[in-house]
Amino acid sequence: MLEIEKIINSINGEIGEEDYLEPLTILLDSLNNEANLSFLGELAASYQIKNHLQTRANIYEITNLVSLEETSPPLFIMGLPRSGTTFLFNLLSLDSDHRSPLFWEMMYPLPLSAKGSFNERKKIYFAKLMLLFKETLIPGLDSIHAIDATSPEECLLIKTLSIRSLVYIYMAHIPSYQQFLEQENFLPAFKWHKRFLQCLEMQDKPERWLLKDPCHLQHIPEILKTYPEARFINISRDPVETIPSLCSLTASVRAGFTKNIDKHQIGKQSLDFWSLVMDKYTNDRQSIDPNLIIDVDYEDFIENPIREVRKIYHHFRLELDTQTESGMLSYDNLSTSKNKKNHNYTPEEFGLDKDQIRKKLKFTL
Repeated sequence: MLEIEKIINSINGEIGEEDYLEPLTILLDSLNNEANLSFLGELAASYQIKNHLQTRANIYEITNLVSLEETSPPLFIMGLPRSGTTFLFNLLSLDSDHRSPLFWEMMYPLPLSAKGSFNERKKIYFAKLMLLFKETLIPGLDSIHAIDATSPEECLLIKTLSIRSLVYIYMAHIPSYQQFLEQENFLPAFKWHKRFLQCLEMQDKPERWLLKDPCHLQHIPEILKTYPEARFINISRDPVETIPSLCSLTASVRAGFTKNIDKHQIGKQSLDFWSLVMDKYTNDRQSIDPNLIIDVDYEDFIENPIREVRKIYHHFRLELDTQTESGMLSYDNLSTSKNKKNHNYTPEEFGLDKDQIRKKLKFTL
């Protein structure tokens, strides 16, 4: 049983404003009463939540000690999960003007560690141990979604600071918490998102932040309130390819946390959730300056990644020098993403069919 008092009392320092209490209460109730967690799953969930709140407390301490500067302008990559966002993320990360938070920084950002220092190596070591435990808990996950301690990761891990993140939904069937996320205003999440970046900038302020999370589709108004200089790249792909893949990923993760999984339940919940996300994005998009967003077609991107990257740079009036472009071309040529192990799944496995998916997400060929 996950108890809120025990979790809060385990945190060293003040957790900050009370914007975490409602989502934490709903999350724990949902995990306790709906998730059917295994013993290891409960331990892992408890550890993660405590780690997220401890990181939040560490960041809150910094905000009370120093005056944090305005962040560098961010560039957000978004699109349905499994739409090529990671490949684009890795390509754009090769630009020295871009900085993305690395996995180990998301897990252990504070106290800040000098590049190459013993403290940095220690944090990377502990992050690798965490990933080793993850692979033990969820065997084979790396073949679906690889994570490395020193690679950039998605903002959904930063959103855990506000206890508003899809991370928890991937872990278990928690419909009450999912319903909360579907209806919740994410301004508190981006307030902590910004504080996180501001803390990292105390040591290494980039020309531009490069950030990624499929759920950014749902929260452009909140992002622009938090980051007025934000720009967005949206990759669109046939949801027949993305939704079943996401369902397969979710089923793999949940198998490590829960006693049993219902694939048809995962299919319905995933389709319903991302249908809401896309409806909100479509509505929000109408009131946003088109200069702030560029659309990239997945098929065009896979056919010629560098061509699409050039379009992105041109749209936002960014400089793409020959050295950076050459590095991107080499990465494209060597990318293991073109030689991945087969990730086998079908819509029918999750109680879905192609026409249903396209109709629900209002996608036309």
